[in-house]
Amino acid sequence: MTDAHGIARDQLRAFIERIERLEEEKKTIADDIKDVYGEAKGMGYDTKIMRKVISLRKKDAQERMEEEAVLDTYLMALGMLEGGVEADAAE
Repeated sequence: MTDAHGIARDQLRAFIERIERLEEEKKTIADDIKDVYGEAKGMGYDTKIMRKVISLRKKDAQERMEEEAVLDTYLMALGMLEGGVEADAAE
């Protein structure tokens, strides 16, 4: 085997080992997050809503407004908001 193959093999092994370590860290962090949600649930908090709040906090105001507008449009089309399809059909 040439020196180049040996170097490439060592680089590949290093990348694989780094990824494996990071995957282990990711699992540990995911377990920690799960524990925090469990603790919050034990204190009476709604973890589904907490997840939604965290999701919303990751977005900027403009992105949230755009999503809310599309959601409102869909809900209205399905008659799930005032002025939707069902309200129009009743008139």
